[in-house]
Amino acid sequence: MSEKRLSSLVERIKPVDDSLHADIQQHLDNLTKPRGSLGRLEEFASRYCKITSNIRPKLPGKAVLVFAADHGVTEEGVSAFPREVTYQMVYNFLAGGAGINVLARHTGVDVKVLDIGVDHDFSASQGLVNIKVAKGTGNIAREPAMTRKQAVDAILAGAEEAEKTIKEGAGIIATGEMGIGNTTPSSALTAIFCQLSPAEVTGKGTGIDQYAWRHKVEVIERAIRLHAPDPNDPINALAAVGGLEIAGICGLVLAAAANRTPVVTDGFISTAGAMVAAAICPDTKDYIFAAHQSVEQGHRAQLKYLEQRPILDLDMRLGEGTGAVLAMNLIEAGLKIYLEMATFDGAQVTPGSEVL
Repeated sequence: MSEKRLSSLVERIKPVDDSLHADIQQHLDNLTKPRGSLGRLEEFASRYCKITSNIRPKLPGKAVLVFAADHGVTEEGVSAFPREVTYQMVYNFLAGGAGINVLARHTGVDVKVLDIGVDHDFSASQGLVNIKVAKGTGNIAREPAMTRKQAVDAILAGAEEAEKTIKEGAGIIATGEMGIGNTTPSSALTAIFCQLSPAEVTGKGTGIDQYAWRHKVEVIERAIRLHAPDPNDPINALAAVGGLEIAGICGLVLAAAANRTPVVTDGFISTAGAMVAAAICPDTKDYIFAAHQSVEQGHRAQLKYLEQRPILDLDMRLGEGTGAVLAMNLIEAGLKIYLEMATFDGAQVTPGSEVL
């Protein structure tokens, strides 16, 4: 039943309609500025209009979905932080004290915190969305992260929350995550889908030293040898070496595409989820805005896989959706230029004769 629901979701995803391009470009070129002088802001506006199939869209509501989950691979000592920090940070999100809360307030973005796989029993905390599929994943160095059913259920849970958020008024959604150890499964998935060695795509995560980095690479190599994931079977690859929050982000991306809603991916972990979504349905790539270039070394390979050029490059590696909410404001700025800037005709300004 879950597989059928996922198939139905994927069938709703259609290629972005480029038929509006000429009209959108004509309007951009008629604004009171030299053609193309606002650079990528014009690109953002054009892409937003084409994704939403609306030549005069309203300014969108903005939301970031922060998926939290634990990882069994922390047993292998791959992170500088202990596993309990995952649930502690969820409480910090709910209290409004984390980096994502600060930057979301700064940029006017609503924050949703979702427990999709934390190894902790939360009380009925105000603001926490409980979509728990399991209390963390298995240790990928010794066993699969999830069953295939758990992976599909987590994808669908993320998709359902994205669709709820869209119905509540969000016209653009950002991806966020929290999970101690989650750069390890993200590196494994990146190695698999980008067909690179773990050493080429594995970074130092929350701040491990060179010895710990080498150990982390060896853990990922062991996991890939053990499970032999097939990039042509993305759900099984996700189940073998992925994470519940990564699956939730995959579902968010699929649902956003199915609903013609732009999605802004954050850093390394979020982009791993987007890669799985693109492996399931390549048309999802056209609905993605890549927020920034992460310090994590595998992120460049991920962005190449998704055929995305990042909006920002600020040496960030926090995750949580922090880079995504910052980039979201630039997308909105481009859209405001498109919607609010005067045209040459309207302002009675003589246009130029520039040649591009």
